[in-house]
Amino acid sequence: MEDVKIENRRFEPDQNEALDDLSKRFAKAFGFRSQTLDVAAELAQLLRLRVSQLNHCTFCMNLHAQAARDLGIARARIDTLSAWWETALFSEAEQAALAYTEALTLQADTTSRNSFETYHRALAEHFSERQISDIAAVVINMNVFTRLKMAAGATPGFQDDRGV
Repeated sequence: MEDVKIENRRFEPDQNEALDDLSKRFAKAFGFRSQTLDVAAELAQLLRLRVSQLNHCTFCMNLHAQAARDLGIARARIDTLSAWWETALFSEAEQAALAYTEALTLQADTTSRNSFETYHRALAEHFSERQISDIAAVVINMNVFTRLKMAAGATPGFQDDRGV
């Protein structure tokens, strides 16, 4: 993100001490620099990026696409993440985690035929209880952050105002 600047157009989140504290604690525990998760860093990063896409947070999409590249995640996996189910680029475990991520993020869209329990069971076929807890924490953290960045109006732009 060296050529991108971020401007908070609505408010500065650090003006609210409780919100700032919560953000920092969540970021330390579950953010993209966290080293304490029991799931692979690559999977956690894909989940962060997918939540960013689902919530249309341009700040987060920019940040987490770069973080995915920095982790060495294949470009094709990053580029097709928004339609992961249409590819053969993700393992069954990753597919279960991505479906769970979408279900948790878009929970209001749950129906009796499409219950959240279905996604949890599919996830449990591939991950331990601790890993499921970590996956849920990453997704919840990203949902909090995308909403915070959207509310603050975090808007990426070019450093030199060149536009494209």
